[in-house]
Amino acid sequence: MDNFLKDVEIKLVALDMDGTLLNKKGQISDANRQAIKEAQEKGIAVVLSTGRSFHTSREHAESLELTSYLVTVNGSEVWDDKRQLVERNLVNSELIQWMWELTQQHQTKFWAISTERSWHNEMPEDLHSIEWLKFGFTIDDDATRELIKQELEAKGEFELTNSTLKNIEVNPQGIHKAKGLRMVCSRLGIEMKNVMAVGDSMNDLMMIKEAGIGVAMGNAQDIVKEFADWITSTNEEDGVAKAIYKWVL
Repeated sequence: MDNFLKDVEIKLVALDMDGTLLNKKGQISDANRQAIKEAQEKGIAVVLSTGRSFHTSREHAESLELTSYLVTVNGSEVWDDKRQLVERNLVNSELIQWMWELTQQHQTKFWAISTERSWHNEMPEDLHSIEWLKFGFTIDDDATRELIKQELEAKGEFELTNSTLKNIEVNPQGIHKAKGLRMVCSRLGIEMKNVMAVGDSMNDLMMIKEAGIGVAMGNAQDIVKEFADWITSTNEEDGVAKAIYKWVL
């Protein structure tokens, strides 16, 4: 496998944030910073591809002095190098209301991301006056989580992933990080085979499958490791830096 991958020319590195680029404290290690800096100096585009909103990922992009695109909210939004919006995919507010009612029915925690801010376990009075990008459920009980997942699947309207084993992330159908990255690649004139994607959770699976080199973190969920081309160290052990030095630099 390693020899086959060595022939892949990487022109873009796509990095998930939580559980991947960031450690448990939500910080970027010095080793990860240095590897990203060296990759950019070599002309490699480094793109944050995250479930987070633009508002909660932008400062990390700025602290890394990233000069490329951002893929946010699992691909619901794509931002260019000037931080101008390129694409946005909304969830219908009627569906947001239906999901919020599910959380009330099953008494689960939830969060939601609008174009303006994130909401945690509370919703605005008029949720139909707001543009929504993603809805998330946090469910400790496995049986309840499975039940809600089945109800969501039955709707046939959603892309369902997770960012931890306890949650469900809901985007519009067909919207995921790989779709966002495809758009970035087309604008940069490169192909998905020239991408190295690094992640740890189900919301990273599509980009890991489609990238020329898909890298799972050492702390990744088993299914992500199963589909990855290579497994690096954990997010506490500079796994991103190790992947960049092995496959890009």
